[in-house]
Amino acid sequence: MATPAKAQDTVSACLITKTDINPFFVKMKEGATAKAEELGVELSTYAGRVDGDHETQVQAVESCIASGAKGILITASDTKAIVDVLKTARDNGVLVIALDTPLEPIDAADATFATDNFKAGELIGQWAAAQLGDEAANAKIAMLDLSPSQPSVDVLRNQGFLSGFGIELGDENMIGDEEDERIVGNDVTAGNEEGGRRAMENLLQVDPEINVVYTINEPAAAGAYETLRSFGRENDVIIVSVDGGCPGVQNVQEGIIGATSQQYPLEMAALGIEAIAKFAETGEKPEPTPGLDFYDTGVQLVTDQAVDGVESISVQEGLELCWG
Repeated sequence: MATPAKAQDTVSACLITKTDINPFFVKMKEGATAKAEELGVELSTYAGRVDGDHETQVQAVESCIASGAKGILITASDTKAIVDVLKTARDNGVLVIALDTPLEPIDAADATFATDNFKAGELIGQWAAAQLGDEAANAKIAMLDLSPSQPSVDVLRNQGFLSGFGIELGDENMIGDEEDERIVGNDVTAGNEEGGRRAMENLLQVDPEINVVYTINEPAAAGAYETLRSFGRENDVIIVSVDGGCPGVQNVQEGIIGATSQQYPLEMAALGIEAIAKFAETGEKPEPTPGLDFYDTGVQLVTDQAVDGVESISVQEGLELCWG
């Protein structure tokens, strides 16, 4: 069992993100850095070269163990494969906190600070169905996911959207096994614009009459929109997404994205640093939100086309809370 740090000891912590390019992770790093400076925690930061770069994250964890870090904050690219090296960290007395993306199993981390990603997907699914009204029964839906490895954040948002839209799920821990004919297909985007463009092109070849597009995040949504515009379809397709970064909220303002679920990465990271500092002082580990197996850092639907029964905030409010 880890022993509390002596008052005179310097507490060190690591932040390991999927990339250092996505504005979400830039804001996460900003939140961790500011809180570390405030609390006198020595922070080291690491990132994968691209989203999905598992090996670089493994090397980062090994470096953190070797350096004597008291805690590791991580957004895992591969939520299953990273578990072994994180177990080694925990066996060495390191507090492991998953940020944004729960590990599989979730208790492979000491705590998880995250958006309720299922709810984030559910909100945009409910909104899209309400926008279509009776025509939701005849929707043609493109699912633009993240990665073939189906990390937990990918599955939760995907399944939340489908549930919110009113589509019966198969195995809720798996993407792509639903039998509803309204789903044209799934493709992966790597969470970036180029991937969004390519995935949208692929699915339009399957069915050129797609009229609803779910996207894992706002960069993928922007790429999907570019493809739709090149086909002259940008005005008759509903695009929904998750993130709430400033560029994404601006795209809602401009009508590129219909609605997005906003999450709060700065808060996640700041809470994570606070938890590591407290653990170093007292040995106490953070508790989850009552009724959940993680600490819920909040999510809100952002749109200027509010619908009955789906709580939302305006684009102007979203711009005041956005990041990136």
